[in-house]
Amino acid sequence: QVHLVESGGGLVQDGGSLRLSCAASASMFSVYDMGWYRRAPGNQRELVARISRGGTTTYVDSVKGRFTISRDNAKNTVYLQMNSLKPEDTAVYYCNTVPVYSTYWGQGTQVTVSS
Repeated sequence: QVHLVESGGGLVQDGGSLRLSCAASASMFSVYDMGWYRRAPGNQRELVARISRGGTTTYVDSVKGRFTISRDNAKNTVYLQMNSLKPEDTAVYYCNTVPVYSTYWGQGTQVTVSS
């Protein structure tokens, strides 16, 4: 059974921090690279951070140096530590495999950064 449950979002001020968590089904987590995606109002969903099964990470330029993705393979959980948040980071954040292999998405977690 496939599931993705994101948590940890909230409202923070410009420059603040949040840590997102995503619990994934073992069938997904053990096989695939995982990533954090976000969808801002009026925009398409974009991949912002990716982590391989071995722990290699990549980031979109707009978050490099501010966001850190990590994974706990024993807990089937992927994290996104977000520091120095900016208003343009406001979005719903989702986790999923990279690339996305199914149409399934979790409910996401809302991140709102006020200026």
